[in-house]
Amino acid sequence: MDEFLKTCLIVCPLVFLAGFVDSVAGGGGIISLPAYLMAGLPAHLAAGTNKVVNGCGTLTATVKYFRNGKVRLRPAVVAAVCALLGAALGAQLASMIPETALKTLMLVALPCVAVFLVVKRDFGLDDAPAAEPEPRREIIVSALIGLGIGCYDGLLGPGTGTFMILCFTAFLSMDLLTASGCSKAANLASNAGSAVVWILHGSVLWKLALPAVFCSILGNVCGARYALRGGSKKIRGMMFVVLGLLFAKMLYELLT
Repeated sequence: MDEFLKTCLIVCPLVFLAGFVDSVAGGGGIISLPAYLMAGLPAHLAAGTNKVVNGCGTLTATVKYFRNGKVRLRPAVVAAVCALLGAALGAQLASMIPETALKTLMLVALPCVAVFLVVKRDFGLDDAPAAEPEPRREIIVSALIGLGIGCYDGLLGPGTGTFMILCFTAFLSMDLLTASGCSKAANLASNAGSAVVWILHGSVLWKLALPAVFCSILGNVCGARYALRGGSKKIRGMMFVVLGLLFAKMLYELLT
């Protein structure tokens, strides 16, 4: 069998799955980046191709949420601009902060988040009471979410969309469906910033990126449709899966 065809057969189904998961609850990079590495791509080509492909898929999901009225414009735009700046800052900090230290902190934090979601059963549900924040507070909080999580995306990356959903829900009283839509817009900005850097460095395997983009878009469309039909309850369930995958991935990397 042709080597390129083998690569596509490994990467494309996993990219579709990553797009589906990412459009529902974030965290698709936990699935997509290892797919490129499994196919034998060098780390820099895998990272660059992954960012370009994920960016296209995230754009599709963002449009889908926007058309269904599940993107609150002001916080989404503010968070997106700040996420772009944060991602650039995070890339600079990457060489200064030990990655192991950050992963260790997250291994402690992730089970706490999961326990919180179990105990707080009405967290982010459509029928939970939610007060519209006043504009100034909404802008400040959105900026901090975009800057902070965007910085994490540039520094480390896995679970960026999931953490944005949690922050939008916890600090701006959004239901999980609206929080997911806003997180897509912010995550799109951080993906775009990273993708431009990788493209300028020539670290994108375009021959593989083109079929992978198609699979990512298809996965994001299916995932967004699944989330929009099921509301916040389906996003809540998928978040447990993403948090579990993220915990397992980081634990494995620390142990090995």
